Amino acid sequence: MTGSILLISGPSGSGKSSLCDALVKSIKNYYFSISTTTRSPRVGEEDGREYFFVSKEEFKKEIDNDNFLEWAIVHNNYYGTSKKEVLNLLEKGKLVIFDIDIQGMQQIKKSDISQYCTYVFITTKSKNELKNRLIKRNLDPIDVINKRIQTASKELSYLNMYDYCIVNDNFEDALLKLKNIVDLLPSKSSFFSKDFIDNWRV
Repeated sequence: MTGSILLISGPSGSGKSSLCDALVKSIKNYYFSISTTTRSPRVGEEDGREYFFVSKEEFKKEIDNDNFLEWAIVHNNYYGTSKKEVLNLLEKGKLVIFDIDIQGMQQIKKSDISQYCTYVFITTKSKNELKNRLIKRNLDPIDVINKRIQTASKELSYLNMYDYCIVNDNFEDALLKLKNIVDLLPSKSSFFSKDFIDNWRV
């Protein structure tokens, strides 16, 4: 497989979705992985664009059939990534971009495709800044926001499992850092084939 994976995690409200949207406008030959979820669509979301929205019964059937590369339960909803789709994209040489949570990251770290992954964590400069953004976004009641803050604090304890951490204090600066990471992906040593290494042993 000649493709690569950019795996991005971060708390809700950190701006990772906005950064990903801006990133893909400046790169080619990429595919933004669309997760399957059992949560209800938010206002403006469409099935097959932000997520594939399914029932819990449908999701559990896909788990039983081993059709997910990773899956997790987050805030009482199921989220997962199609295994077959990602493998096909890697074989075609695509850059596959994941917006994924900590549980999903840990599963991928243990999988056969981990060697193709670069792990990036995006966050705000402080817990208070994150809470202010979530309140300003006005999508969730305060009890849900407080729960998201608690989850974010736990997520930070896994930071050393990521290759990079981007503090999204200034959007343009954060975007530039993300672009620089993408530019360097072809030079990552784990992407070089065994044939390339063997040629140096002749």
